[in-house]
Amino acid sequence: MTDLSRRTLVLSSLAAGALSAVSAAGAAGPAQAATAPSAVPLVRSRLTLPSGIQTGDATTDSAVLWSRSSGPGRLVATLRAVDAGGAVISGKGAFERTLRGSWASADTDFTAKISATQLPSGSRFALTLQFEDEDGNLGEAVRGSFSTAAGPNAAGRTAARGNDVPRGQSFVWTGDTAGQGWGINEEIGGMRAYAAMHATKPDFFIHSGDTVYADGPIQASVTEPDGQGWKNLVTEEVSKVAETLNEFRGRHRYNLMDRNVRAFYADVPVIAQWDDHETHNNWWPGQTIDDSRYTVRDVNTLAARGRQAWQEYQPIADRRALSPATTGFEPARIYRKIPRGAQLDLFALDMRSFKGENTPGLEATETHILGEEQVQWLIREVSASKATWKVVLNDLPLGVVVPDAKGQESISNRNDGAPLGRELELARVLKAFKDAGVKNIVWLTADVHYCAAHHYSPERAAFRDFDPFWEFVAGPVNAGSFGPNAMDLTFGPTVEFAKAGIRVNQSPRDGKSQFFGHVEIDGGDAFTVSLRNALGETVYSKTLTPAS
Repeated sequence: MTDLSRRTLVLSSLAAGALSAVSAAGAAGPAQAATAPSAVPLVRSRLTLPSGIQTGDATTDSAVLWSRSSGPGRLVATLRAVDAGGAVISGKGAFERTLRGSWASADTDFTAKISATQLPSGSRFALTLQFEDEDGNLGEAVRGSFSTAAGPNAAGRTAARGNDVPRGQSFVWTGDTAGQGWGINEEIGGMRAYAAMHATKPDFFIHSGDTVYADGPIQASVTEPDGQGWKNLVTEEVSKVAETLNEFRGRHRYNLMDRNVRAFYADVPVIAQWDDHETHNNWWPGQTIDDSRYTVRDVNTLAARGRQAWQEYQPIADRRALSPATTGFEPARIYRKIPRGAQLDLFALDMRSFKGENTPGLEATETHILGEEQVQWLIREVSASKATWKVVLNDLPLGVVVPDAKGQESISNRNDGAPLGRELELARVLKAFKDAGVKNIVWLTADVHYCAAHHYSPERAAFRDFDPFWEFVAGPVNAGSFGPNAMDLTFGPTVEFAKAGIRVNQSPRDGKSQFFGHVEIDGGDAFTVSLRNALGETVYSKTLTPAS
């Protein structure tokens, strides 16, 4: 990925409750907010982009473009193909397109998206997003960039609209943003792990859930165990648990106040997943929560509001999710496949919407965490994939024990014997992959607030009808550190590596308790995973070679 990074700057006061994001210079060249010609004065009421810009679910030929307006307006995007140095391509290989998207209104918290399709593969684009008002006047422009993956028939090197494009690609993943009350601390540079991920110049980013902590109030100051004072930026919406739609939306607006987050999202497409904290800790559909901080105790009501806010703020590429009629739990589907060419297919799971109650997990019959429709989809799509690597994005870990009072939050049940409960659903998936002869499956997760490398093998397992595979764990990106947790041995995991902070709920201050994963797939399809801390230091690395 070329170094076409963009920065955004805070222009308006926090007291006014709005930030105006404008592009600043990156290493590849200057990028400034577009303004009217010098002879025309700026209009005070022009539409601005207070939460910056995002792209998401970038494939070989498509991406979703996102922004939020300061008032009613239509999202307008301009895309131009650029070369490795960031210069706009002219002549052979040139590509320029202007797209108009949905109308931003109070109904969507003034967020809007554009589904950009039929893009040339293996190409990088300079992107400008702005909003036009009802009179057609264009407001502030923010610039960013994104890339499409090389096409499915690429081999070694591929020609993309006349340009020589390397076959390889890289990405980062993590989870858990602004958790346990550790929010934006500008005294230490804000959410610095996002800057560390940005520095690796990835082609895309996987946010593996807990994109916000709707159930975790953020206070202006926190005293750490060693006596240091942690100072958070605070807004009204994050000062209490989220119950109203506006409070859920406010959680997403809050994270986008961080300059590192905005700069990262302007440059790096996200593949977003949701987990529990977008609603409430360890929730499942149909639950009545027992939490004195809430006046609304019906989790389905909270989850509908949380999901609507999440869908409004995440650039996910599902036609139903992009429909103007989509709200709450209506038919938008969070689980989805993101094709990245001959090297890579990604399968983003939803391990929350179809989940059963958090019991001890010892049922003799199968209980759900994916649900039957998603199980069948996963088996069908992974088995049909022609990509070298099939990466499953599981927002909850497979063999890690994650207790929830007297029950279990994840798949494992702390019983090392034959599969029971939710484990039966996973066993069915793993067996189907083996029966279909699927090779080169890797699972990536977050959730547990430490990093780890797990290898699963039937030789060590109580259930043996599956092929060996790796699962890698990363996170948190800006939250308290926990773990490492115990492992359930039903599927034969061994912990090759694990690293957590030095104490429970350690703050992100020193950067060494915050983790993200980085994957580099080279031209020969070698799959190198490294686990890194928020300082960018590699703490573990593993290279996997594809089986034929």
